[in-house]
Amino acid sequence: MNNEAIKQRDLAVVWHPCTQMKDHEHLPLTPIRRGEGVWLEDFDGNRYIDAVSSWWVNLFGHANPVINQAIRDQLDQLEHVILAGFSHEPVVRLSERLVQITPPGLSRCFYADSGSAAVEVALKMSFHYWLNTGQGGKTRFICLTNSYHGETLGALAVGDVPLYKATYGPLLMKPIPVTAPDCYEREPGETCEQVAERRFQAMEETLARHAHETCAVIVEPLVQCAGHMRMYHPRYLELLREACDRHGVHLIADEIAVGFGRTGTMFACEQANITPDFMCLSKGLTGGYLPLSVVLTNDTVYQAFYDDYTKLNAFLHSHSYTANPLACTAALATLDLFEQQDVLGSNRRLAQVIRESLAPLVDHPHVADVRQHGMIAAVEMVKDKATREPYPWQERRGLIAYQHALKRGALLRPLGNVAYMMPPYVITEEQIRFLAQVMAEGIDLATAAD
Repeated sequence: MNNEAIKQRDLAVVWHPCTQMKDHEHLPLTPIRRGEGVWLEDFDGNRYIDAVSSWWVNLFGHANPVINQAIRDQLDQLEHVILAGFSHEPVVRLSERLVQITPPGLSRCFYADSGSAAVEVALKMSFHYWLNTGQGGKTRFICLTNSYHGETLGALAVGDVPLYKATYGPLLMKPIPVTAPDCYEREPGETCEQVAERRFQAMEETLARHAHETCAVIVEPLVQCAGHMRMYHPRYLELLREACDRHGVHLIADEIAVGFGRTGTMFACEQANITPDFMCLSKGLTGGYLPLSVVLTNDTVYQAFYDDYTKLNAFLHSHSYTANPLACTAALATLDLFEQQDVLGSNRRLAQVIRESLAPLVDHPHVADVRQHGMIAAVEMVKDKATREPYPWQERRGLIAYQHALKRGALLRPLGNVAYMMPPYVITEEQIRFLAQVMAEGIDLATAAD
């Protein structure tokens, strides 16, 4: 078995996500045979540092021995059981631990099987809460510009990806968009906190106008990951929590990508010292092993559904593999690793190495911004540094950097013209410095024509 054989078989039957399949007429697939730690190895023996944690899911490396053993042990006990009318120990233990470590007041766990599904649950649960409490006129949601919350129809609707809206718009409900507090768009001399406060005025005005018809505001705390890793200050979340309370609107925190230590704290909301009404978690929840998501909410929401059967007030949502025991076990083992090791302390040290390693790119003639929240760092390439004029997307500059990184043994998949790294927490300082060097080389190549 070799790379070429797998590629030919793949292209005969597989349709890949986020991919124009015609690209693979000239852009080779990379078939992976095995993984270990930060490394991925293909069928020809080439190795690549997984600098993007395989779409932001992997926390403690591939084939982690602790998570591997936990899943093996659970496999001998119970692989799956219906969660309607039945239960199992892994889901009980996981729920107890999630309630313990998430922001105070989140006391109930509802499980789904993907990040998009978790967002669907939160949207439906918020709407249904208002319906059950006699406020059925609340049917809309407020979202931020440049946001992304998944690709099922409800999640797509409350995101703000122009291509998706242009393509699937007729199928989507219409949210109320508010300009994001993106620190990239700061004025000269303005701090990120000042941007957050200035931009919040639009949210305040929107809530004042639309609270009577709004179920919830949904945000990605601190980092709009799929939105080219744009970042903002925690002050915005503080102001948003207070305003949602004042206007009688729920707050949904989509921590699917930023939860479990990515931004420097266990959950991004902690940096604003707030508790959302709904917190959506997935991706790193199982350490990158198995599909699982959860929506945490409070007892006030839970009690609005707790009633006699004949009232027909129960929440209406289910998945066949809800809270799969193997996935819950992987999540428990992941939380064990957080407890057994000073993961957040180690991440702070690694984040500083990332910061230092990428610092030289600040002066690059075609880099407009180098930004970071914890273990997420991004570098934005532009055509003109002074005006921040972007490269035309059709030129696919990021693809040049991506291909160079693969040749150098690194998986650095860009977001348009934004190169970024979001590595597993088991990465070493030396490997971070290598990735920064490869990224700088790729940016040089991608911008060489200018």
